[in-house]
Amino acid sequence: MKYLKIFTISVLLITYSNLVLAADIYFIDMKKILNESKAGKSAQNFLKKKFDSESKKFEKEASVLKKQETDLIAKKKLVSPEEYKKTLSELRNKSLDYQKRKRKSQNEWVQKKNEARTKLISATNPILKKYMSENKIEMVVDKKYILLANSNFELTDVILKILDKEVKSINLN
Repeated sequence: MKYLKIFTISVLLITYSNLVLAADIYFIDMKKILNESKAGKSAQNFLKKKFDSESKKFEKEASVLKKQETDLIAKKKLVSPEEYKKTLSELRNKSLDYQKRKRKSQNEWVQKKNEARTKLISATNPILKKYMSENKIEMVVDKKYILLANSNFELTDVILKILDKEVKSINLN
């Protein structure tokens, strides 16, 4: 009988402590905050314009290289073999240079995108900390790690409004 009382009290304490902890855990959708905040949207627009302009530049250069290649193939029988090899070698070098610059540009774009994400998360963290301390919240978890939860514990819209008031844009230059 003594063990039954101890077991019952232990189960009640564990259950009660779990209920207390569960009430202090909230979640936010970081993806929504990154995509729908004013700062996130401005960063996305900046990056999209940069990507589009770079893509157009590289498309034009690729079409020029393709045209040079077709011209060289058409002239193959009209020029000497040495001249053909020399021109072919120059064209290959241009193509390799083009590929290196394109890859470098893509890597820079990815770095800028990651930098923007990091800056926005860094700007969101103090807002979250302040909100948590004001509202006595123990933990905030990203929504993507939640399997199932009551929507009453979601703070995304509240944090999004505060973030939009405090952070209008992030500097990516």
